[in-house]
Amino acid sequence: MTDMIQVAGRRSLLPQAAVGISSLGLFSWLIYEWAAQPFYSLITTFLFAPYFANGFVGDPVAGQSYWGYAAAAAGLAVAILSPLLGAYADASGHRKGWIVASLILFMAGMVSLWLADPGQPGRLLWILLAYIVASIAAEVTATFVNAMMPALVAPQHYGRLSGTSAALGYFGGLTALLIVAGLLVGDAGSGKTLLGLTPLLSLDAASHQGDRLVGPFCALWLLIFALPMLLFTPDRQVARTQSGLDGLKQTFGELRHHQDIILFLVSRMLFTDGLLAMFSFGGIYGTALFGWTAVQLGMFGIILIVAAMIGAAIGGLLDDRIGPKAVIIGSLVIAFFAAAGVVSVDKTHVLFAQTVAAKVPGSGFLASAAEQWFLGFTIFVGLVTGPLGASSRSLMARLAPKDRITQFFGLFAFSGKASSFIAPLLVGGLTAATGEQRWGLAVVLIFLAAGLIMMPMVRANRDPSEDGGGVTRTSVNRSVGAAMVEPRNLPPLHDQREPSDVGNWIGRIIVGALFLGSLAVIGLSLALGR
Repeated sequence: MTDMIQVAGRRSLLPQAAVGISSLGLFSWLIYEWAAQPFYSLITTFLFAPYFANGFVGDPVAGQSYWGYAAAAAGLAVAILSPLLGAYADASGHRKGWIVASLILFMAGMVSLWLADPGQPGRLLWILLAYIVASIAAEVTATFVNAMMPALVAPQHYGRLSGTSAALGYFGGLTALLIVAGLLVGDAGSGKTLLGLTPLLSLDAASHQGDRLVGPFCALWLLIFALPMLLFTPDRQVARTQSGLDGLKQTFGELRHHQDIILFLVSRMLFTDGLLAMFSFGGIYGTALFGWTAVQLGMFGIILIVAAMIGAAIGGLLDDRIGPKAVIIGSLVIAFFAAAGVVSVDKTHVLFAQTVAAKVPGSGFLASAAEQWFLGFTIFVGLVTGPLGASSRSLMARLAPKDRITQFFGLFAFSGKASSFIAPLLVGGLTAATGEQRWGLAVVLIFLAAGLIMMPMVRANRDPSEDGGGVTRTSVNRSVGAAMVEPRNLPPLHDQREPSDVGNWIGRIIVGALFLGSLAVIGLSLALGR
């Protein structure tokens, strides 16, 4: 399989590894996202979350509220823990011990979801706690794994490496979803899998063992495919003399000197919060609107994962060509309008005011016009999700000081979770207060637009070599091959500070208009909902 990756590398899908990094080590780091993505695809989004709300809880509105509160609690914990644990990891000089500890908690949380038997409603708090633990461990692990990236390739290839990793992650989520929905779990009505086969496992439909199996399956998947990264990817780290807390205090004290990082992290905090809320509740909303079965949810998930995988691969190549900032802004514009489209759909309306026929009970997947519009809008959300995640990681690797890379990736995780409890909390609270799931989802638009407002202010093209560290740069002399040199021996290639005035103000005006538009969309949604 590593040979296939090498062939892909010659076709510009994978950059050359840095000095001292083997192809196996690079590939092993890449497939960590393959290992972890099923948690987000199968549990958080497409299979377990809809089952939790509609099957285990039995009330879509209450279930969405509970899930939102759990996601909020996990986000708050990650926001607190990630920078602190990143500081201790930098101080210790190694990350793999921390990765192993968080992976154990990650797997334990997922395995515990098997206990979500609808005949045992008293287990509600335990299931929510298991999901919270798994969510926290997933994000903490990602902090340490992401911090390994700058040592693997030259800075100019961060975008391609991050995009390829994200694409592989989505492909892993797709593969896991196909195995579960296509081979292991059958539809409650037909008894057949998504592929029309007899399920390989004989599972009790009355106790929803097929839906509950998702947790243990994802835990086993993680165990198998995270091992190569632990075994073969080098854990390079600059030696630190400060304690974890002292280093963290220094990092926070020096943040005022990293204005571009602050602006980027605030922007990412806002738009990531919106995207997480959309994906956490999109499947729940779709199931409530159209009565999707587990197999139909699997089909929905497969389509979106394919879109995200394609978007991540394309976004990684564009990142190296036009830069991560441009990729992020373009993706956010698409995400905003696509999310507005999702909010515009209910059982009998699309685009808020256009009336369509309601779905006939018992009809097939995508049998109604509203379903088709809903899927179309969510495909665009999925298409830009990959580039947003990959280019954000690439941009952070460019901006962060290399001697405190794990701390700054801890802040990166912090930015993804610092306000992540707010959007789910608002979604859950508004859904419970109004009894309308769509009104809760409309909150997403404000977060996406607010993130857009911040991004034009970020000067994204700072030379990563300014901070020193162990990241390499590839020689441009192709006749000699890819000779790797230490960046501190090279002068900056050019002055990479962006012109800020006209371009940034135009960008702010555009995204400010989008922000006001989001408020108008929410107001229209509320008015038409009455």
